[in-house]
Amino acid sequence: MSTEKTNQSWGGRFSEPVDTFVARFTASVEFDKRLYRHDIMGSIAHASMLAQVGVLSDAERDSIVDGLKQIQGEIEAGQFDWRVDLEDVHMNIEAKLTERIGVTGKKLHTGRSRNDQVATDIRLWLRDEIDLILAEITRLQQGLLEQAEREAETIMPGFTHLQTAQPVTFGHHLLAWFEMLSRDHERLVDCRKRTNRMPLGSAALAGTTYPIDRSITCQLLGFEAVSGNSLDGVSDRDFAIEFCAAASLAMMHLSRFSEELVLWTSAQFQFIDLPDRFCTGSSIMPQKKNPDVPELVRGKSGRVFGALTGLLTLMKGQPLAYNKDNQEDKEPLFDAADTLRDSLRAFADMIPALKPRHAIMREAALRGFSTATDLADYLVRKGLPFRDCHEIVGHAVKYGVDNGKDLAEMSLEELRQFSDQIEQDVFAVLTLEGSVNARDHIGGTAPNQVRAAVKRGRELLASR
Repeated sequence: MSTEKTNQSWGGRFSEPVDTFVARFTASVEFDKRLYRHDIMGSIAHASMLAQVGVLSDAERDSIVDGLKQIQGEIEAGQFDWRVDLEDVHMNIEAKLTERIGVTGKKLHTGRSRNDQVATDIRLWLRDEIDLILAEITRLQQGLLEQAEREAETIMPGFTHLQTAQPVTFGHHLLAWFEMLSRDHERLVDCRKRTNRMPLGSAALAGTTYPIDRSITCQLLGFEAVSGNSLDGVSDRDFAIEFCAAASLAMMHLSRFSEELVLWTSAQFQFIDLPDRFCTGSSIMPQKKNPDVPELVRGKSGRVFGALTGLLTLMKGQPLAYNKDNQEDKEPLFDAADTLRDSLRAFADMIPALKPRHAIMREAALRGFSTATDLADYLVRKGLPFRDCHEIVGHAVKYGVDNGKDLAEMSLEELRQFSDQIEQDVFAVLTLEGSVNARDHIGGTAPNQVRAAVKRGRELLASR
């Protein structure tokens, strides 16, 4: 085995350096370096607290803080040399700090461990990611409300089993997506509360003998509370799992949206048109316009589901407290957050530009006897039991299928052969407009209810 010199920041116990392959295999710097800003933020707060309790002098604190800010500037300018032999983002920054300010840099780690340091960094990072994702959800919801208001009276077929069921308004359909996203927003807000608890001060697993004041770092870092048990503080990854669960639900919703968009843009439906900038063509078939954005989002849902399963599997067999297994928490968590945020951004850009094809939607709603339930309800209002009405309308539909006529296309005489309770006023309920307007209650598809729901939706977004 090669024994090229590797990181020895913890090497007093060891008689030989780590094998270079093992150093690369166990290093995490290639992916955890994205935590640099939060690592520096946590270190500045830690140094400030140590100075307040007298462990560091004010001059030592200032030297550490200035050095860390300079390092952050170098990282953001692309001038920082990340070293694999230093294992992770934490040791890379600490080594550079010590190189820059001398022995004072070695004092920064007093009263903490990489165990509570990384647990703190991930929470700080995820807290910011949740805020970005919440903003994208709100932006997508704003686009849905704008479309729903414009399309409050646009009639399309509603489906169950992907079969024509009843006419609905396109605005109403869009607001179903709005409701799903509202639940996603609520879940992430709730997840953020549990993410926003500070493990710093737990040290390796048992706390520290130094006279630290965790309330100071808690306030400086904007956490809502400190973790109540040091063993749990360093080993808990529930917040990451919970985030991936909420992200999986959100991606499931986006995947359902995507499936409908893919169907609706097809030649078989032609309900909507997506702008060219959200589509691609075929290398061999010049007529093709493929809905790649919704297709890709539909596919990316599997990545987030996989992250959730991976984190659950990662944690299920670990004894307390911290174990090296937990290094594997970051890549799936990072990928889940990136995927959800990017998918939401794509949809938030795409939905306001979506163009419904009104005539085709309406013509589709006229097919498939979509007002059959309205005829049954009409007969119920005439005093007949619903089950009898259901059978009567079933016969009428069979007649329509055999003769190629929708219910609204039949004459009064034709309809009366199924029930003498049917009168001229039946045609008011057999029209598409009559059907949707009749569902005039909260949550219904009537245009004025769509507009009322849009108003409520805007009030909800304004309250966030």
